[in-house]
Amino acid sequence: VQLVESGGGLVQPGGSLRLSCAASGFAFSSSAMSWFRQAPGKEREYVAGISWSGARTSYADSVKGRFTISRDNAKNTVYLQMNSLKPEDTAAYYCAANTRTPWATSYHGSEYDYWGQGTQVTVSS
Repeated sequence: VQLVESGGGLVQPGGSLRLSCAASGFAFSSSAMSWFRQAPGKEREYVAGISWSGARTSYADSVKGRFTISRDNAKNTVYLQMNSLKPEDTAAYYCAANTRTPWATSYHGSEYDYWGQGTQVTVSS
């Protein structure tokens, strides 16, 4: 099983980034997928989630209206489009797969079976 994130980097406040997470080794199209993030010295937090079909999405209040999660089951890839970035969005971003309840978008990390290694996003002028 592999989840490989990419697309992170340094961006100025107000800028945009698009993160990708390429999955292999499990039934991606039958799994819910989410993005979490963790800033230095802080706990990991839920960012956004999408059900197996893409019909259901959810977002943390802190990113609602700025971030968009999507998926392409033909490419085994989930995306996170991040617009209007703020310095407080600086963190390592991780994608995670939930194979047990694929219709759900859970905030709880314990419900996810697989995790990527993360990609760093730094928002700074």
